Amino acid sequence: MPLQTLIPLLIATPGALFLGLSLVWLLGGAVTERVMAWITKSAYSLLAILAVGIGFSMNSHGIHSMQVNVGDWFTVGHYGYPLSLLVDDLSLPLVGLTVALVSIVAFFSVRYLHRDPGFLRFFLLLHLFTFGALLVFTADSLDLLIVGWETVAITSVLLVGFFQYRPEPVRNALWVFASYRVADLFMLMAIFLAHHWFGTTSWAGLLGAEGAHSIHGTVVAVLLVIAAGGKSSQGPFWGWLPRAMEGPTPSSAVFYGAISIHTGAYLLLRIEPLIRHSWIAIGLIIITGLATAFLGTLVHRTCADAKTSLAYAAQTQIGLIFVEIGLGWTTFALIHLLSHATLRTLQFLRTPSMLRDYHRVHAAAGGRFTPTGSHYESLLPQSVQVWLYRLALGRGFYDAIVDRWIVAPVQALARWLAIFEPRTPLEKADDR
Repeated sequence: MPLQTLIPLLIATPGALFLGLSLVWLLGGAVTERVMAWITKSAYSLLAILAVGIGFSMNSHGIHSMQVNVGDWFTVGHYGYPLSLLVDDLSLPLVGLTVALVSIVAFFSVRYLHRDPGFLRFFLLLHLFTFGALLVFTADSLDLLIVGWETVAITSVLLVGFFQYRPEPVRNALWVFASYRVADLFMLMAIFLAHHWFGTTSWAGLLGAEGAHSIHGTVVAVLLVIAAGGKSSQGPFWGWLPRAMEGPTPSSAVFYGAISIHTGAYLLLRIEPLIRHSWIAIGLIIITGLATAFLGTLVHRTCADAKTSLAYAAQTQIGLIFVEIGLGWTTFALIHLLSHATLRTLQFLRTPSMLRDYHRVHAAAGGRFTPTGSHYESLLPQSVQVWLYRLALGRGFYDAIVDRWIVAPVQALARWLAIFEPRTPLEKADDR
């Protein structure tokens, strides 16, 4: 089977799976756990075969980049939005990583969510997420990338609020949704300006455009850096990741340990030639990554639960990946990304067992453990150590800052604007 067929088939399979199972569900059909498990295992085994086949075929023929055009979304005159896919040395490792890690999580979840009321809903969202992630990594333009980008976002939000019978997961899901919306505004502005200034958002056209090295290229690069920071919970968007731990452990593993949180770093690697010509974008990436890594290192040491500690540890590593990209170490950053995603997924999946093992070893040791590791902060003055501890314990006071300087002014503005809304007779009667 030619690559022009294998690549679209790889991406379309989880999407078709989601649509088919959703249709059965909406029509009142029953999909048992056993049937869902068999379908899921068969589908992801097929995806693994397709991914290996694509990689083997490209390697054996010496192909470093394969572009597949599957038509146009729509055209208006001479202007159109092509549905073009790209598999190259950057996207192929991430496609393979996605298929491998999602397959592991899917097999793990069959037992983990056994008899859970949301069993079917979880696997529907997992299939939709796989489709979105594969589309992000193979999109040949920003226009197509944002389709997968938003698909990953909505599945993330729905899985954070998976246990909707409790108010806290729903509240945190809305927080994550709001953070995504703000960050994605910068992505939309970048796409609009790229069309306006360069006439295209394809990677070849965008990175090789005549004005890509001008102030126009700098503006687009900065907007995309901010969008990537929002997706990877970096810089001003760093507060949503611990809230995302409300979801099931398997979704936390594949979303916030492996795939979703690394899509921002992938975007920076993809547009690295555009970033390289903008000192503003480079400086923003390095400063954002260093600040997040520093604060994440402090906070994760004071976390009382394992999943939140892993979330801040993941933020720290992604901050370092951002720094590596800003310094131009793209190959090292890609290796770091792949290895970190794999390690963090396994850590998230093993969290329940790890806690059990810890308590057994703790009891066997008589309740006493010798501290391990080097704590360089002990070299600092006592007053500085206390200040850093308070900063870490308050998690950077992020929630307080956002509530005071963003949420409160927006709510005040909303109340002021409500004065100009026409009032219904019922509302006037309530006032009396």
